[in-house]
Amino acid sequence: MLLENIREDIVEYSRRLITSGLTVGTGGNISVFDPDTGLFAITPSGVDYFQMEARDIVVCDLQGKIVEGVRKPSSETELHRIFYERRPDIHAVVHAHSTYCTVLATNRMELPASSYLVAFAGKNVRCGEYASFGTKELAEKTFAAMEDRNAALMANHGLITGADSLLRAFDIAQQIEFCAKVYVKALSIGKPFILDDREMERMSERFSSYGQQPAGDSGKA
Repeated sequence: MLLENIREDIVEYSRRLITSGLTVGTGGNISVFDPDTGLFAITPSGVDYFQMEARDIVVCDLQGKIVEGVRKPSSETELHRIFYERRPDIHAVVHAHSTYCTVLATNRMELPASSYLVAFAGKNVRCGEYASFGTKELAEKTFAAMEDRNAALMANHGLITGADSLLRAFDIAQQIEFCAKVYVKALSIGKPFILDDREMERMSERFSSYGQQPAGDSGKA
């Protein structure tokens, strides 16, 4: 089975989407790109995460063609593919329907630097323009919103994150949802103070080497 370890990782993290509260039902999707083969593995469309097995994960090439898999790939395959084609720094993408990020996205609001933790994504988290789910238009607009960032909000839709590993992409999703929750609650009782660009640049630099950095990290989970 192609990319067997990656497919197993995707199954594990897909279940974490539910248990961590980042999505409900079969919402959201996850993929991982393997630079050695030029292929990426992605969750199937509409399959319960707790019923899903590694063989259900679909492997595609960079043109979006199915290389191996018994299932139909996620309807958002283009949303993932565009990052692997154009962002060499991104080897994993997590798309979630997390509550507070979706609240901001429904209001077409960005997440500003209300917390230093926003720096996991960049100076802020922009909200991309709306387009119907599963379309190339949505992929393009989301890609533009995530330029020089590791996360973006998707108007009336949810959150997307990308990083050099699935572990990091998932962690960014959790951190940004936490920041969105705090920001929304802070707005309800006052006017949140926003950190300046200089501080966020400092935090981004520090986060680039945050945590354990194993030698020879392949970019996989």
